[in-house]
Amino acid sequence: MPELPEVETIRSSLAPRLAGRRIERVEIFDPRLTQPEPPEAVAFALAGEQIADVRRRGKYLVFALESGRHLLVHLRMTGGFEYPAEPDGRHRRAVVKLDDGSDVAYRDMRRFGRWLLLEPGELEDYWRGRLGSEPLERDFTTASLARGLSGRKLPVKAALLDQRAVAGIGNIYADEALWWARIHPLRPAGSLSKEEVAALRKGVRKALEVGIARHGTTLRDYRDPDGRRGRMRGELRVYGREHEPGRRCGTPIERIRAAGRGTWYCPYCQRLERTT
Repeated sequence: MPELPEVETIRSSLAPRLAGRRIERVEIFDPRLTQPEPPEAVAFALAGEQIADVRRRGKYLVFALESGRHLLVHLRMTGGFEYPAEPDGRHRRAVVKLDDGSDVAYRDMRRFGRWLLLEPGELEDYWRGRLGSEPLERDFTTASLARGLSGRKLPVKAALLDQRAVAGIGNIYADEALWWARIHPLRPAGSLSKEEVAALRKGVRKALEVGIARHGTTLRDYRDPDGRRGRMRGELRVYGREHEPGRRCGTPIERIRAAGRGTWYCPYCQRLERTT
């Protein structure tokens, strides 16, 4: 599933090329994409809109329109954009035709992605209760992260995957952040000391910043709008590296289950201490 670095890579590629363009026509081929709204209604509403900007909130792409509407795109597992679009590309679910004659294609092999068109004034209400702090913004502080973890008995890995605690983190970057912070993924979230929360905050930022600098992680399907693979895979510290030597201490990486997800960690650097 594309996480914050992958979504940010897509955003940074699309924003300078789409800002100011007018949507001439939208073709939506998969009715699942806009459920529960009919695809014809969403396509009709988008026609004639001008794109003011392409933004990101957590794992969502946010197409800000001049009318005050916002088109939210959640890529889920295999969603992505192709621009400029190749003729008759595989797994194409929608095409946005622009006023300069170019096409933006939305592709999604597994068809889990969703588009949601919000009317003016609805955006902040939509975020409320769904997403926590943006981890690369100034309001993501040790105190805000501590509030998101306080009193929670679930594993800290699970807490990081809860978008209400911090927005944009998924399985890959949760494991990477915990490695940077030297915290075992099964530690109860509420048991972390202030110093450990501060280390985790730094770890989250470090993992995401490295991911963005490498244009995201391509394990199988992810590509940027130009069709390029992310380069983060070779930089991963623990994720997907079972039995390989740790990059900090050389101890072989181990794999467990946490929050129902495959989870990789270093048993030496991220020891599971007994907590009270």
